Amino acid sequence: MESKRILATGAAGFLGSHLCDALLAEGNIVVGVDNLCTGQTANLAHLSGEPRFSFIEQDIIRPFDPGKVDFIFNFASPASPTDYTRLGVETLLVGSAGTVNTLDIARKYGAGYLHASTSECYGDPEVHPQVETYWGHVNPVGPRSVYDEAKRFSEAAVMAYHRYYGVDTRIVRIFNTYGPRLQANDGRVISNFMIQALRGEPLTIYGDGSQTRSFCYVSDLIDGILRLSRSCEHLPVNIGNPEEWTILECAREVLAVTGSKSEIVSLPLPIDDPARRRPDIEKARTLLGWEPKIKLREGLGRSLDYFKAFC
Repeated sequence: MESKRILATGAAGFLGSHLCDALLAEGNIVVGVDNLCTGQTANLAHLSGEPRFSFIEQDIIRPFDPGKVDFIFNFASPASPTDYTRLGVETLLVGSAGTVNTLDIARKYGAGYLHASTSECYGDPEVHPQVETYWGHVNPVGPRSVYDEAKRFSEAAVMAYHRYYGVDTRIVRIFNTYGPRLQANDGRVISNFMIQALRGEPLTIYGDGSQTRSFCYVSDLIDGILRLSRSCEHLPVNIGNPEEWTILECAREVLAVTGSKSEIVSLPLPIDDPARRRPDIEKARTLLGWEPKIKLREGLGRSLDYFKAFC
């Protein structure tokens, strides 16, 4: 297969760095871009001697030109509650001006384009499981809105550039994902539980722990995204693991994998915390021949050594 020159924004982030690895493994030339507001150069350190990889420290809310590229993966955005509530305005800007700037690059060079959207577009869903045709139940002025509405605007911008300018676009709605390189202090379920368990600290759940999430191991997610990039589908596609867990069940799985004797304690629910989250992946199964392979306990085991390094 002929190699392509690919632009990957958010390259130093959790998902972006794994994506760069996968693209390079396919023989591509990859230009990684990140302003490092949440990304970490350590995630890309292993690529320092790779001649097919180059890195640009750049905030994509400002116009830039990486030269001719064949495809763009737009993964730039704070993504954890800890980060997007701390960087609320920046999150809104990267999801608006940043998305438009990268779409302009795709339009200029006739490049394919894949945007990393999120299950947060469904908000606190009234339809379960969440199917791509569901429009969502989102509070547009709540504390989570800086992330939710930035991603919803991005989807509208991507579809507008496809409809009005003929840009060859794709949209992936990513559900909860975990694995090595997930920030240890980012406030997400798996990273919180793993660090707390390994340190012997109480595992903190919010409310009674009955709210649900669906956890996808990172290699499964990247496989689905690459398959989507090679498809001709322009409307959103859910990529995530449809196996649904309560937060309390997830905490117990982490205790089992780590061997920790930590207790589980309860804190008040955050505002607008979704009660249920589970992807309907029938579209991905049918269109891409994709479904996740790695069960939660196996994925936690694969992540154990990474999190141990923080303890």
